[in-house]
Amino acid sequence: MALDLTILYRGPLSSCNYGCRYCPFAKHREDRAAHAADARALDRFVAWVAGRTADRLAILFTPWGEALIRRRYQHALARLSHLPQVRRVAIQTNLSCRLDWLAACDPARLALWATYHPTQTSRARFLAQCAELDRRGVRYSVGVVGVAEQAAEIAALRQALPPHVYLWINAYKAVPNYYTPDLLAAFTAVDPLFPINTQRHPSRGRPCRTGETAISVDGDGTIRRCHFVRAPIGNLYDAGGVEAA
Repeated sequence: MALDLTILYRGPLSSCNYGCRYCPFAKHREDRAAHAADARALDRFVAWVAGRTADRLAILFTPWGEALIRRRYQHALARLSHLPQVRRVAIQTNLSCRLDWLAACDPARLALWATYHPTQTSRARFLAQCAELDRRGVRYSVGVVGVAEQAAEIAALRQALPPHVYLWINAYKAVPNYYTPDLLAAFTAVDPLFPINTQRHPSRGRPCRTGETAISVDGDGTIRRCHFVRAPIGNLYDAGGVEAA
C-alpha cells in the first residue's frame, strides 16, 4: 500500500557540542559503541525509506543533540534528498557544522531547522552560516530559546536576518509565569506567533493527524503517534510495518 506520510525520526544519538544551560544534553559525549549503534540505526532507516519507492514521504530528523557534526547524518540527508519518493527532508541543528556537504544535496527538497544559541557562538558566525545557506539555495528557519537575558540579542538577530527568514522563539516553560507583559510584547514583536507557544494547549481527544498521516520513529523502528505519546503502535521493520500501525 502506497503511503503519503510525515515521519519524525529520532535515533539513539544524544550528544551535543554545545553547553546550553536549558538543555539536558549539553556537552554530553557518547562512546564509540554508542555512535556505532546510532550509525546502524540510521543506515537501517535510510534503507527503509529508499525501498519505499511507491510512497510520498516527508522526513524530519529531531535528534536529542547535534547530528550534523556527524558525517553519517550529512550523508543520510544528501541521499534522502535525491530519492524521488522523498518530497522533503529536514533536520534540527545548531548550524555549527561545516556546510560544504550541502553540495551533494538537492536543495529543492532539503530544509534546515536552525537554532541560535548566543552563549555558544557569536551572532556574526551564525549569520555567516545563514548567508551560506542562502548562497546555496537551501531553505531554513531560525529559532531561539526565549530566555529573558537574551532579549536584546534576539531583537538584534531579527534585525540582521533577511526578511524572508522566519525567526521563531521557543517559549521557556521551566519557570511558571516566566514572561512579564513587557517581555511578552518584546518577543511577540519578533515572532508574532510567540503567544501561542507560551501556552500548554489541551490536546487529549482533539482531532490530530498523528498515527495517521504523521508518526514518530525511534532508532529500533518503534512507531509512536508522536514524541509526546509514549505508547507504541507498531514497528517500522516488522512484517506489514507501518501499514499495520
